[in-house]
Amino acid sequence: MFDSHCHLTDERFSGEVDQVLARARAGGVNGVVTIASGLDDAVAASIVADAQPDVWCTAGVHPHAAAQQQDGWMDRLRDLLDHARCVAIGEAGLDYFYENSPRAVQRAVFERQLELAAELGLPIVVHSRDAEADTIAMVRAALGARGVLHCFDAGPALLDAALESGWYVSFAGLITFKRYERGDLVAAVPDEQLLVETDSPYLAPVPHRGKRNEPAWVAQVVERAAAFRGQAPAAVGEQTERNARAFYALDA
Repeated sequence: MFDSHCHLTDERFSGEVDQVLARARAGGVNGVVTIASGLDDAVAASIVADAQPDVWCTAGVHPHAAAQQQDGWMDRLRDLLDHARCVAIGEAGLDYFYENSPRAVQRAVFERQLELAAELGLPIVVHSRDAEADTIAMVRAALGARGVLHCFDAGPALLDAALESGWYVSFAGLITFKRYERGDLVAAVPDEQLLVETDSPYLAPVPHRGKRNEPAWVAQVVERAAAFRGQAPAAVGEQTERNARAFYALDA
């Protein structure tokens, strides 16, 4: 298995990253990408990745932080993306639920990162919450960019836009919750475009709800995805590991 999206730099993992990763490896997780939420976080993520042979990192600006960017932020992002263990831009995107940054600013910062992804040939990890229409429009307009919609919890319109654009779709612990009713969308993703993640320390899957999530628990996401898809968990685990390595170009 492969945890395609987690946040090992979160303070809830402070002093425990080695133990957390040891549990993941013991559970069959062969790789992890720790995702940055901002430029300072990207520096911290690169330090974690440098210390672990099976951890990679990203660099990007989350929509929550879009309004905080100063002049020259794109130059700094370019420099961070040059790091040997940095494999993607992100997480970037739109969040109209919290609106920690004005919507117009979110769109502008997201668009710049989509353009950079196309220019550099790097994948982009996309966060979208309550912003389905604008995300659809921007994904479809992002010619040359390849991405993943992480922690997917939207409707079929956004799913179709992503799949038609050749993007990947990633599912997290949400799909294990009792209230989750969109197993049809989990089943609709082609094998080659499916990813799984924990988004840890957030969204611990059943039966761990209420606890700090961690990469080892991607196994519960794999099991639930397999059930929705009518496939064996081992097959889904192996397929999504191959997909993660292809998406992030880890074998190149």
